[in-house]
Amino acid sequence: MNEQFIHTKKQPLILFGQLSKSGVNVLHNFEKKSKINMKKQSNIFVAILILMAIQIKAQVEPIAGNWKTWFISSGKDYRLKKPVFNKNEIAEVIAIQQKLSLPDKDKIVYWNAGAPGYRWQDFIGKLWMSDALQNGMLANMLVGVASYDATIAAWDSKYANNRPRPFANDKRIKTFGPKPESPSYPCEYSVVAGVASTIIAHYFPSMADSVNSMAKEVMASRIAAGVAYPSDTKAGYELGKKIAEIEIEKTKNYFNSTPWNGKLPQGQGHWNGQFAAFANAGKSKSIALDSANQFRPGPPPNFAKEMEELKNHNNTARTMAKAFYYDSQPFWEDVLSKKMFEYNVHFNPPLAAKIYATTAIGYYDGMISCFDAKYTYWGIRPEQYDPSFKPVLFESPPFPGYPSGHAAVSSVTSEIYSYFFPKDKTYFQTKAKEVAESRFQGGIHFRTDNDVAIELGKKVAAKILSRLE
Repeated sequence: MNEQFIHTKKQPLILFGQLSKSGVNVLHNFEKKSKINMKKQSNIFVAILILMAIQIKAQVEPIAGNWKTWFISSGKDYRLKKPVFNKNEIAEVIAIQQKLSLPDKDKIVYWNAGAPGYRWQDFIGKLWMSDALQNGMLANMLVGVASYDATIAAWDSKYANNRPRPFANDKRIKTFGPKPESPSYPCEYSVVAGVASTIIAHYFPSMADSVNSMAKEVMASRIAAGVAYPSDTKAGYELGKKIAEIEIEKTKNYFNSTPWNGKLPQGQGHWNGQFAAFANAGKSKSIALDSANQFRPGPPPNFAKEMEELKNHNNTARTMAKAFYYDSQPFWEDVLSKKMFEYNVHFNPPLAAKIYATTAIGYYDGMISCFDAKYTYWGIRPEQYDPSFKPVLFESPPFPGYPSGHAAVSSVTSEIYSYFFPKDKTYFQTKAKEVAESRFQGGIHFRTDNDVAIELGKKVAAKILSRLE
């Protein structure tokens, strides 16, 4: 049987694929081993099924309420009062299910896909770059971290109150989708909806009506799916909103969005663009690092030899395709979604939230560390060093080149993913190098920009991951 491994704390947790697939594999192996008698086969098969059940149930994480939090003191400090059981809520769930329309069922499928943060992470991932120079980077980080903190608080309340799910209380209540193993109160999907809608509405006011409507849809979908009572969703949303507001206030001065003063460094060999984006990002307050300059690399070299290497590089259709692909596509976000589904992490909300939060911190601390170095050295870009050189990517970004932001963040992210999905470490690290190389192939970075960034990213990731133990 194929095993998959995912890192939770100090030991990997074994997760199996879907039961039907595993059962087919087991039965197929039994047929090939004809010498084993039927009784022994049956015992082995039962033992394997029991082991599967134990491992899948382990994903519930009953002690996740004790996990370390980032911006709140602890999960138990936000424990909710014990809910009062109301028989009318059972009748309400049944009534809602009896009136379900096809659009209602579509919303159940949509909002219950993946972990509680899946849709919201995708949403903020597409949104934050639209206002990256001001609030986008901070908003992206907070959606991940506050969702995790609120999920930990929710898990403390879940197991303190141990309220059965609606479908467990009344056989008339149907379930649409997987049956959660965790207690019902508060609703974990509503918790994340409360967090994400509050943060996005705060940093992107024009989106407030949209995200508040989305949060209501999430809450309604959990009730209609038969996995939460109305009081579960209300309590979850309010808990998420409360923690989001606390963390917005706590981090309000973290990201330094002070505009560039227009001054360029004197002398040759420095970047000399017309507009310097993120000029003061390196002065932002870090999350896991001691400061943004904790791992600042040394100054860049004279790029004369590297300029020759770049000019002599012969691009192919494949290398140019990679340059454009990694310049324009959210590769790391997409691969994380894929891995979380492959490893069934979406059935483990606390662990999923932890991965999202750690990744968000990696993006944030990785970016401000990189931009600290960029604006310390003002490393020149290839087409500025030699104006006769024309990059494949047409024009380079509006900030210094040394070190590469793409390479730094890819390095951080690959290390974080490797921590949680150690079986795929080689794949992640290979992809990080491929992303870095694509910036060279695109003609907008010297090789040293990438090499230094890869090492910077590893150091940043190691510091972040040390905070998880």
